[in-house]
Amino acid sequence: QVQLVETGGGLVQPGGSLRLACAASGLTLDLSAIGWFRQAPGKEREGVSCSSSRGGGTFYEDSVKGRFTISRDNAKNTVYLQMNSLKVEDTAVYYCATRGWVGGMCPISAAAYYFWGQGTQVTVSS
Repeated sequence: QVQLVETGGGLVQPGGSLRLACAASGLTLDLSAIGWFRQAPGKEREGVSCSSSRGGGTFYEDSVKGRFTISRDNAKNTVYLQMNSLKVEDTAVYYCATRGWVGGMCPISAAAYYFWGQGTQVTVSS
C-alpha cells in the first residue's frame, strides 16, 4: 500500500522559509515522478513543482521559480520542497503526490497523479 506523509508546514512571516518533506512507503520514490501541489481556500488545486523519475527533469510554476526547490533523498525515500522568500499568496495546504515512473518531463496536472498525501498547512502572515 502506497502512503505519502507530508510534514514541515507551519506559520511563517513573509520573507521566511520552510522546508516541506514528503516521506513515502510502499514504493521507491526515486523511480517515481513526484509532484507538489497547493490549494488555497476557495481556489482550485494547482501544481507548484514536479520531478521526474530519478530526478531526470524538474518543473516549477512561474510564481515560485527562483524561490522553491524540489529535491530528493533516496536513502530516506523522501522528497523535499524548500520554500524561500515566502509570500502571503503562498498560503495554502500543500500536498505531495506520485504516479510511478515518468522518464520524460513530469506532469504538473493533478489529474496525472494516483497517490496523494494528506496535506500540510503553510500560512505566511505577519
